[in-house]
Amino acid sequence: MNGIADTGFIVAFGNRNDRFHRWAVELAEKMALPLLTCEAVLAEAAFHLRAGDYVLALVEEGLLKPAFDLSRNLGRLAELAARYRDRKPDLADLCLIRMSELYRHHLVLTVDETDFRIYRRNGRDVIPLLCPPKHR
Repeated sequence: MNGIADTGFIVAFGNRNDRFHRWAVELAEKMALPLLTCEAVLAEAAFHLRAGDYVLALVEEGLLKPAFDLSRNLGRLAELAARYRDRKPDLADLCLIRMSELYRHHLVLTVDETDFRIYRRNGRDVIPLLCPPKHR
């Protein structure tokens, strides 16, 4: 399976104390590597983990691959920002929605199921997600 990594996935993968750590590690073992992502996600993950060197190592080791050119997608990102203004999406989410449009056979790996169940790619298509199982 091919995937696009969101911030929460990377943070869970890198933090043994994160409640989704086991899920992220097990999922990474099943996915085709590298997982695609964007620089906005990498910056968020480095901030949350307080470990820019760790996030860079994930890229160097081939777990993650930045695969998004913000400057070539500004117009579409602005459209998405306007469409989802009420949800106040951050830049990383906007980039991931766009990446899902560009890499339509990739699943978005996220712990942010609430927003990503609302977001749509290409106007009305559901974004295929892989999220942690819900605990009851």
